[in-house]
Amino acid sequence: MEKKVNLHTRAVHAGDRKQPAKDVPAPVPVTTPIYTAASYFYDDIENLDRVFDNLIPGQSYARYGNPTTGALEELVADLEGGAGSLACASGMAAIHIAISTALLDRRKSIVAGNLLYGATLAMLMKVFEPAGVDVTFVDFCDEAAVRKAIEEKKPGAIVMETICNPLLRVPALDRIGEMAREAGAALIVDNTFATPLILRPMEYGATFVVHSLTKYLAGHGDIIGGIVVANEPDLAALRAFQRTVGFVLSPFDSYLAMRGIKTFPLRMERQCASAQKIAAWLNRHPNVERVYFPEDPNHPDAAAIQRLFPNGLYGGLVAFEIKGADRQRVFQVMNALRLVVPATSLADVHSLLLYPAMASHRDIAPKHRARLGIHDNLVRLSAGIEAPEDIIADLDQALLSWCPAL
Repeated sequence: MEKKVNLHTRAVHAGDRKQPAKDVPAPVPVTTPIYTAASYFYDDIENLDRVFDNLIPGQSYARYGNPTTGALEELVADLEGGAGSLACASGMAAIHIAISTALLDRRKSIVAGNLLYGATLAMLMKVFEPAGVDVTFVDFCDEAAVRKAIEEKKPGAIVMETICNPLLRVPALDRIGEMAREAGAALIVDNTFATPLILRPMEYGATFVVHSLTKYLAGHGDIIGGIVVANEPDLAALRAFQRTVGFVLSPFDSYLAMRGIKTFPLRMERQCASAQKIAAWLNRHPNVERVYFPEDPNHPDAAAIQRLFPNGLYGGLVAFEIKGADRQRVFQVMNALRLVVPATSLADVHSLLLYPAMASHRDIAPKHRARLGIHDNLVRLSAGIEAPEDIIADLDQALLSWCPAL
């Protein structure tokens, strides 16, 4: 499909309706079927041999590729503007394989953002560092600090998020992309929170773009999956690595993810609009101490947001601190919710409220969380596609269920 076609249209059509071989009449399914075969054979074994050698297109073994998963990979690569992509068993598997592939032929050194998803931080500290990789954490919203770390460490890979979890900081992706190119480092960007509707990191020099498919792309809270988008020649190295480690996504999950993506732009637009309304309301609530949302003109990264984000699209997440609350009081508010779901995830069609100290950043030491600004009264709301006034009403009654002394 031509790149000039609108993203909304590509989300519906890309990857589907594969045409049969030339001059062979055959029906074409309207949606991509679920292929469950573990292995494939051909009338001539020589053809299977050619498929293994990548001399002709085709299927051989499901760890190497699957038609359903291949259609999903084509779709996401089209949305992100990459040459191809690789679907994985989880978002964390996607991050692991992207970093591992990047370091295959590069210096075993990483410069990473200090505000990342808790499991990503844990992976860097508990998997890559013990394996001998030098990992340096830096505030990616401080361009001078990032440049200094890159000059000193000469990393093989740079790891960042487009919108940082959970404080919704926005690093200057365009400037960091330039730094990565100058240093010859692979830039690995987790674009889960922004999605290709808001940002396409490959336009700014990303080597690998990573998504948790579980979140906005699939969007219905019914799969666990991840995906890595790349360009050649990194795509070939990525697929070769996958053949060895086998972090494959099942065809059932691939089908569900692809089905979800067809409505992702519509859902994301609704969630962004609702998050704006909710953030504005929270800013006026007497039991809310502070609100974190990229639209805020006083946001510390306002200049980068103005350059990088489309007008009116700031993401579907709002973080806020409950005034005077400790862990017990936060639990009380969450237990009082009737519509918003107090669960560990984000980007579902229903709204979700997460407590980072308990969930996403549970494995980070309390003192480390505090240094990062993740306080014990911080919660993160993922706006669903419900009517925003209903989300607000539920948050209001939950926040009023406990009133701190004024």
